[in-house]
Amino acid sequence: MRLLCDEMLQGIGRWLRAAGYDTAIASRGADDDDLLAQARADQRVLLTCDRSLAGRAAPGRVVLLPTESPDAAAAALCQALGIDWLLAPFSRCLLDNTPLRPAGPAALARLPERTRAAPGPITVCPTCGRIYWPGSHVRRMRARLERWQAL
Repeated sequence: MRLLCDEMLQGIGRWLRAAGYDTAIASRGADDDDLLAQARADQRVLLTCDRSLAGRAAPGRVVLLPTESPDAAAAALCQALGIDWLLAPFSRCLLDNTPLRPAGPAALARLPERTRAAPGPITVCPTCGRIYWPGSHVRRMRARLERWQAL
């Protein structure tokens, strides 16, 4: 499933990427017509919190999400799309949506030695170079994904 978040939902978009979903995030100030065209062209389901935009999209190609909390949006996604929050955790870059690869020697050399010695996997984004390892930040994020999976 390929998703497109409007700019107001970039936070939940990053969580969807953390879960392993191919999730594009609209550029800042993107026009509604451009968003609808992008969703159609890329065969993505549009996620929005804008009722008027949702009303203009093809049925079944848009999900209107609540904005009161990430937990509410996560629950709505579970109900509307059957999102599996543990599909492929931390397999995509949270920043640019690129599939991650195992970190090679050059990427590992950029990490502190104690991080390199930690149990893996250690991955890297081939586009932006960001390195991901199972530190405390990833553990906290994984705990939230597990909580959302129980929804």
